[in-house]
Amino acid sequence: MYEITTETLFSAAHRLKNYRGPCENVHGHNWLVRATVKCPTLDECGIGIDFKTLKEKLKEIVGRFDHQDLNAALDESGMNPSSENIARYVFERLRESLHGIRGSVCRVEVFETPGNGAAYYE
Repeated sequence: MYEITTETLFSAAHRLKNYRGPCENVHGHNWLVRATVKCPTLDECGIGIDFKTLKEKLKEIVGRFDHQDLNAALDESGMNPSSENIARYVFERLRESLHGIRGSVCRVEVFETPGNGAAYYE
């Protein structure tokens, strides 16, 4: 089994609902999103999934968050915009986006700050 990983960044604000502390106030982060795809085989070039393809798909998903209020961006889903929920949201959208392409999403990590992040996998 092979794992292929790429990262992208976006800047956005959020506030955590039902949180007791300063994070219940609107504040911003420079978010790092890391996605990993697993591939059981390689193509004739020795590639599981092209980094370029994976990065483009990931950027399409998180691009809607860049310089946005995550509470408003995720309002239709009813999600509290925690790192955990954002990781799950990106995982599910990336899985849909990669349908029919070699490999499957195995993990998405979201970091609010260096050293502080959450991951979602199934």
